[in-house]
Amino acid sequence: MNEKYTEEESEILEALEKNQISLEDPSSKEHERVRTAATESLKKSKRITIRLYEHDYIAIQEKASEIGIPYQTLISSLIHRYVEGDMIPKHG
Repeated sequence: MNEKYTEEESEILEALEKNQISLEDPSSKEHERVRTAATESLKKSKRITIRLYEHDYIAIQEKASEIGIPYQTLISSLIHRYVEGDMIPKHG
């Protein structure tokens, strides 16, 4: 295990590198669900500070711009989807 990552983070990175999971472009329905969830989360959200690798930060800003939402909303959505179990392993 790489010491700069938790065990869970290392497992996720390993799965991505082995193409065992993948990220898919969200549908229009998913976009709307994210917007609604983001709006609702703003009513009861907690502010946090996180550190990101610069290339990840730039990439998340680009992805958010592509789908027309703030990058903070995209990060929040990804975390929410992961926690809720909505990110599924890629079947190969």
